[in-house]
Amino acid sequence: MQAVEVFAPASVANLSCGFDVLGLCLEGVGDRMRFTQTEEKGIRIVHTSPSDLPTDPTKNVAGVAAQALLKDYPLSGGICIEIDKGILPGSGIGSSAASAVGAVVGVNALLEKPLAKEDLLPYALAGEAIASQAKHADNIAPALLGGMILVRSVEPMDVLKLPCPKELFVVVLHPQIELKTAEARALLGENVLLKNAIQQWANVGALVHALHTQDDELLAQSLQDVVAEPVRKKLIPGYDPIKASAMDNGALGCGISGAGPSIFALVKGKEKGEQVAKAMANNCTQLGINHKVYLSAINARGAEIINPK
Repeated sequence: MQAVEVFAPASVANLSCGFDVLGLCLEGVGDRMRFTQTEEKGIRIVHTSPSDLPTDPTKNVAGVAAQALLKDYPLSGGICIEIDKGILPGSGIGSSAASAVGAVVGVNALLEKPLAKEDLLPYALAGEAIASQAKHADNIAPALLGGMILVRSVEPMDVLKLPCPKELFVVVLHPQIELKTAEARALLGENVLLKNAIQQWANVGALVHALHTQDDELLAQSLQDVVAEPVRKKLIPGYDPIKASAMDNGALGCGISGAGPSIFALVKGKEKGEQVAKAMANNCTQLGINHKVYLSAINARGAEIINPK
């Protein structure tokens, strides 16, 4: 039987101003998944690390994504998917997206004629949608394709890879609490004040321009969220002082990663990243909040096979 192993990376979504349309891929943090073909038809899910996530493939994000791909491109037998979750569910750094992306990359590698990575997006989205109860690809697209991504549309799927300065680093601080994406989305309601919408649109446009022109000052000015952050920050203990510590130590911008509770900061250079990471972590410790902190370059590769068949 053929088998492959996949590394599916974590991601940061929204990037403050780009709710549901902007995201970037992280290095080093992610899920490891092994896919083994079986004679018995169907999909079997096995968690190799402690997990409360379902093993029923119709309820598991990876299972749903794999089934969506296999419906269009069936195999003669079945697949066993072993998942070692390196990203805690509800952490705000794309846990469900990583599982969905890893699933389609692994299954695709076992096909006789594998699809291009871009063509896997709709299948991964089918898995992510059951976790967040909404179709958004701001974690899915960067986790799959790498880099920094603008999602122009999910129906039809249309994503754009943005230029990403090599010296740009990401600090992610994860307070050790869990926030469900669906619950965080429910806080936002259906309507946005027109003045807030206008400001948010302007920030997204300015951020894209800043990346193309490598304008750090404009990038910093663009990383403002007037829609989701004012509501969601109330769910994150110590959010305001932690953000202040990042900005006081030279971060270009700081905000909520995805639906939270993780907090991200964009910084110029690894040395500055280490300074900001230390400040954010120290602030969290002073507040008595258990946490993890990561410093990452932006992963340009996305999910990848680490042990070919």
